[in-house]
Amino acid sequence: MARSSTAFVCSDCGGQSAQWLGKCPHCGAWNTLVETRTGGDPRSATLGRAQRAVPAALAPGSSVQDLASVPAAAQQSMPSGIGELDRVLGGGLVAGSVVLLGGDPGIGKSTLLLQVLGQLAAHTQVLYVSGEESAAQVGLRAQRLGLRQAAVRLMAEIQLERIGDALAAERPAVCVIDSIQTVYTEALASAPGSVAQVRECAAQLTRHAKSAGTCMLLVGHVTKEGALAGPRVLEHMVDTVLYFEGDTHSSFRLIRAIKNRFGGVGELGVFAMTERGLKGVANPSAIFLSQHGAPVPGSCVLATLEGSRPLLVEIQALADHAAAPSPRRLSVGLDPARLAMLLAVLHRHAGVSCADQDVFVNAVGGVRVAEPAADLAVLLAIQSSLRNRALPRGLAAFGEVGLAGEIRPAPRGQERLREAAKLGFSRAIIPAANAPRQHVQTIDGMQLHPVQRIDQALDLLRDLPETD
Repeated sequence: MARSSTAFVCSDCGGQSAQWLGKCPHCGAWNTLVETRTGGDPRSATLGRAQRAVPAALAPGSSVQDLASVPAAAQQSMPSGIGELDRVLGGGLVAGSVVLLGGDPGIGKSTLLLQVLGQLAAHTQVLYVSGEESAAQVGLRAQRLGLRQAAVRLMAEIQLERIGDALAAERPAVCVIDSIQTVYTEALASAPGSVAQVRECAAQLTRHAKSAGTCMLLVGHVTKEGALAGPRVLEHMVDTVLYFEGDTHSSFRLIRAIKNRFGGVGELGVFAMTERGLKGVANPSAIFLSQHGAPVPGSCVLATLEGSRPLLVEIQALADHAAAPSPRRLSVGLDPARLAMLLAVLHRHAGVSCADQDVFVNAVGGVRVAEPAADLAVLLAIQSSLRNRALPRGLAAFGEVGLAGEIRPAPRGQERLREAAKLGFSRAIIPAANAPRQHVQTIDGMQLHPVQRIDQALDLLRDLPETD
């Protein structure tokens, strides 16, 4: 019988060390080494040799051939029946692909995947493997969602070998594993959820998906920092990584693609949680806009871009006198480091100082805005709060602000403007490089105000009327 041994595995990169160290020697992360027990069973040694012989990757082996002879036909995707999810996936589910879905507890991961299987069960074989809930609990959720009569095959199991036997017998086109952290293999002596178990079980399921052509949907836990729990190599194994975002106290949920081998990344799907499950939101801009009866100081509407979809998001700013010697700079949904840079640009190139002000910035609706085109809207909202004067009604803005005070163009400006015009906005402050050519001052009936520098944008606000 093989002697059991102990190794320390990094939860970020999966690197192994013989002893515990405060800093991982492979990736440099601190306090990420977790003690993992290996061996203890003859199958453990065999499995370890198999892991070294068969790489954890996933493409099936083939002989050497010319690149020109490889067929370049696009892989067909199968619509999931939920339009917002298909948008994020790049058109739908692909046979043999592995999708990892992460999110906070209770945000709706299991609900969404059960709805997907309920839609697909009408025309294909599907299997739901529940490792966190009993079959009765899944049945209650299906009854609440109106899917009690759907032809979904259900299995409550956490042992990998039994799951593999069920996959071989059922031969489903789509399989959900809820969740990967609960699955374990008897070939390893460590507990379910450990780094070794998560990595090995994910690798085995991925190999099955590639060989059998099954689309595998894995549910993953997240850490308190919001990242997927388990080894970082888990994200490299799969084809697509999706994150659930949004406040669990709100009825709206966001799904964002972080990695996608079959489509674009950065796509955003917007859902509303109802009594009958998650429903796609047809006009997501409406949920991120202000609900104020009249314009209020410190609010500016940003025309942003999430993947291929233009969105309108309300940016709120509050500047208040600082009680402490060191003023606070806090942002929610925006980059905090970029906020400090923008305040320095505002002081240096527009003469507006916030040295004695606490500055708070928020993106309404729980959305996270990562693109630099939000800079101009953030500065306009801060200036509005400092002056205690609301921006003109029906005003939208976008544009990147450079360290020299210039307003840089944003990609696909025409689509942003058309989205704003569709929702009734009448004015827009935009970078001069995004203005239409041939001296056109309007687009879809919306008045355009091109600016080249941040001081020009602030001067323009003083001249604009407060109403249409």
